[in-house]
Amino acid sequence: MKVSVGGSLKLVFRPWVEGLENVPAEGPAILASNHLSFSDSFFLPAVLDRKVTFIAKAEYFTTPGVKGRLTAAFFKGVGQLPVDRSGARGAGEAAIKSGIEVLERGELFGIYPEGTRSPDGRLYRGKPGGLARVALATGAPVLPVAMIDTEKIQPPGKVMPKVMRPGIRIGAPLDFSRYQGMEHDRFVLRAVTDEVMYEIMKLSGQEYVDIYATAAKRQLAEAAKAEKEAAKEAAKEAAKAEKAEQAEKPENTENTENTENTDEPDRAGEARPEHSDRSHRQHAE
Repeated sequence: MKVSVGGSLKLVFRPWVEGLENVPAEGPAILASNHLSFSDSFFLPAVLDRKVTFIAKAEYFTTPGVKGRLTAAFFKGVGQLPVDRSGARGAGEAAIKSGIEVLERGELFGIYPEGTRSPDGRLYRGKPGGLARVALATGAPVLPVAMIDTEKIQPPGKVMPKVMRPGIRIGAPLDFSRYQGMEHDRFVLRAVTDEVMYEIMKLSGQEYVDIYATAAKRQLAEAAKAEKEAAKEAAKEAAKAEKAEQAEKPENTENTENTENTDEPDRAGEARPEHSDRSHRQHAE
């Protein structure tokens, strides 16, 4: 499945890649990447000769029906590992445990330190709980990875992907053995994560934002909701104004008709003196 999917992706999209020489031919290593698109987990494994395992939500593997089985087979084929994310803390611990198991088998483990896709193409603050703890617990080297333009291939909400060339840059391995045994020190975890994010920023050229991507998504959702409510209120006010304007029109028409009716007796009164004068002359003759 991996050969089939990877070969098809390379044939159709022709991704370019730099730094393949930094990926070890054997032994464990962590690929820490920025996260722009759903397709990141497909393009990175496609350009590597070795299998790389990413974690994915368990729902991708447990959906019933033919479509669910096909989806599960696809994700397994491209090296995705199911993790139950029903509880935030439980999900984090499960991801860490899964990553350690992959690395202890001497394989490659892929992780997105941002924790979720970037909502606007910028690079967000890395979460210290996963990447740093796995790196310090296993001693595996960390390779910073930059995905380039993958968000343009299939933006959120788009069903059909756009055929274009994405890019992948793989940086030199980072060694954190100096922090061995300190995986429960939050300051060390923060330092390790920030160092990796800095290297990813240099590789990707992205603007760095020192807040979590989840917080940015929440802010964007709240802003969109506020804008929608404001537009709804404006539409309501416009409808109210239009209704008031319609209500005034019959009153204006009635006033006009009353004015015309008031003018008629005056015109009739103006004609009477002429008739009276004519009758007076006839009698005089």
